[in-house]
Amino acid sequence: FRAEEIMAHSSNVSSVVLGKGSGRMLATGGDDCRVNIWSVSKPNCIMSLTGHTSPIESLQVNPNEKLIVAGSRSGSIRVWDLEAAKVLRTLPGHKANICSLHFHPFGSFVASGSLDTNIKLWDVRRKGCIFTFKGHTEAVRCLRFSPDGKWVASAADDHTVKLWDLTAGKLMFEFTGHTGPVNVVEFHPNEYLLASGSSDRTVRFWDLEKFQVVSCIEEEATPVRCVLFNPDGCCLYSGFQDSLRVYGWEPERCFDVVLVNWGKVADLSISNNQLIGVSFAQSTVSSFVVDLSRVPKSDSVPHGLIRDDQPLVPPTPAGSSLRRIYDRPSTSCSKPQRVKHNSESERHSPSSEDDRDEKESRAEIQNQEDYKEIFQPKNAICRTPPRNEPFPAPPEDEPGAAKEAVKPSQAVDVQTSLPKQELVRTVLFLLELLSQFFLQPDPVQRPPIASSTSLTRTEPSVIPAARNEPIGLKASDFLPAVKNQSQAELVDEEAMSQIRKGHETMCVVLTSRHKNLDAVRAVWSTSDIKNSLDSAVAINDLSVVVDLLNIVNQKASLWKLDLCTIVLPQIEKLLQSKYESYVQTGCTSLKLILQRFLPLITDILAAPPSVGVDISREERLQKCKLCYKQLKNISNVVKNKSGLSGRHGSAFRELLLLMAVLD
Repeated sequence: FRAEEIMAHSSNVSSVVLGKGSGRMLATGGDDCRVNIWSVSKPNCIMSLTGHTSPIESLQVNPNEKLIVAGSRSGSIRVWDLEAAKVLRTLPGHKANICSLHFHPFGSFVASGSLDTNIKLWDVRRKGCIFTFKGHTEAVRCLRFSPDGKWVASAADDHTVKLWDLTAGKLMFEFTGHTGPVNVVEFHPNEYLLASGSSDRTVRFWDLEKFQVVSCIEEEATPVRCVLFNPDGCCLYSGFQDSLRVYGWEPERCFDVVLVNWGKVADLSISNNQLIGVSFAQSTVSSFVVDLSRVPKSDSVPHGLIRDDQPLVPPTPAGSSLRRIYDRPSTSCSKPQRVKHNSESERHSPSSEDDRDEKESRAEIQNQEDYKEIFQPKNAICRTPPRNEPFPAPPEDEPGAAKEAVKPSQAVDVQTSLPKQELVRTVLFLLELLSQFFLQPDPVQRPPIASSTSLTRTEPSVIPAARNEPIGLKASDFLPAVKNQSQAELVDEEAMSQIRKGHETMCVVLTSRHKNLDAVRAVWSTSDIKNSLDSAVAINDLSVVVDLLNIVNQKASLWKLDLCTIVLPQIEKLLQSKYESYVQTGCTSLKLILQRFLPLITDILAAPPSVGVDISREERLQKCKLCYKQLKNISNVVKNKSGLSGRHGSAFRELLLLMAVLD
């Protein structure tokens, strides 16, 4: 049944995609150069993303629905952070329309396919193109990473499906057999099996061990628009013009045909045993829901696709296939190895032009309540629409489900039932806990909090790390705001309400900090200090970097030249922070680097070039050049702050003396 029809854009809609994490997040791109974010169950736009200067051609949401990437007709790619509501990266490089995009299942990587026939692999964190795959002769219409993140499959208008090895950076195999443009490709969630759908009206299944066709379903009347495996891999859902078909592949069979008036369906997703399909026409987008509990997926009477000379063999149950299973990595930090790189001209480095583009890109939050509910929940559970709320049942269903949905709202608020004294003790305990185990987060990431200080009071340039308060935090930020000191005392209920607001904020700070530190600790326990620092920097939270540097500073033997290239840009940020604890940590780390590595860096840069090829020396030389450039940038900050009085001024003056050789 049709769940919703919305007027998505002021002009024609050109691309639609569903978030696969919840199945209920919808993103639309239009000829108005905007990307609009919706919840499938709600008629109002949550957020509108701008920045592209040409129509949107392709969209993709990452697995946890935190990021969205959009490709335009001009070949430009932009990545937005949905929680921060801002553009994260601009990735230029393609010379024509972006026809397909896909996020890597683990790392911060995006694959893009274009009308220029090239496939590019991008590192979102470092804003660069890692590799360009060339081999197709026409537009690349669909890209999919394998569940283990080691391969990427591409479907193109040249009638071929290609499988690329990310580790080796080369083509593994080319699957031929389709007689028309291949519109879509999809990996089986568990087995070494690939499905492809084409405008030649066939669905083909490919064995990824033997690199041969498993089966081909040919008796369809319209082109294949999209395909999606059931989460347990028992069957394949295929979207056609006004119909959904459920297929098995060994042997090929159709378990069911569901007539759905969705026209040219654009994308499919599954949530709570419901299949959601979306389609678009002109400026409207329609969503449709199919109850999968009513759809046979196996062991049913087939719909005429079994040949007369074949016995009716039941399909292999999920999980018992003889095919090889994907070896998924044990941690979420896995990423494709960068064995091959592009030339310097191919790799993209940040420039002032890109910074200007990113400033021009913005996110307009159309519905503040829905935005906070979906992307910034107070309890930091999940940014996506809740999974446990299926769409309303079709009209012919019993209305019992609607009654069940009302029950959660009758639950008693646990916080309101707490005794007042216990609430106060809880807030004070959390403040004390924060002072003992955590450092102040980056102020940019902190939600706005009412403060009891006067608006006319000017904040000090550096907030001291007082002993009687948590580092960098003010207890007054979490207490009720007092506009007039002569005012009568607040009534108990109002005071408790204000304290509860501070309690929730503190819980969010603690939860976020603990989660980030756990992630860095997990990397350190399974890898080395360099990788753990890389992960800390990628989190984009200076407090995590400070925590890690405070440990590394206590053991000078941990420092290597590799660490310097990672840490120096972070030190530059720390030295300009308004928090005293951050500045102290930055000064300590910089002093260690200058004492241990500056003589080595200057000696290597001053040495004459070596005779012959010495790869290790060349790598060391490049690292020294990078460190020297970063130190020159930091020296300007140190010079500006060396005139300060007190403890900070003396620390910066000492650093200035150590950096004198740079001049």
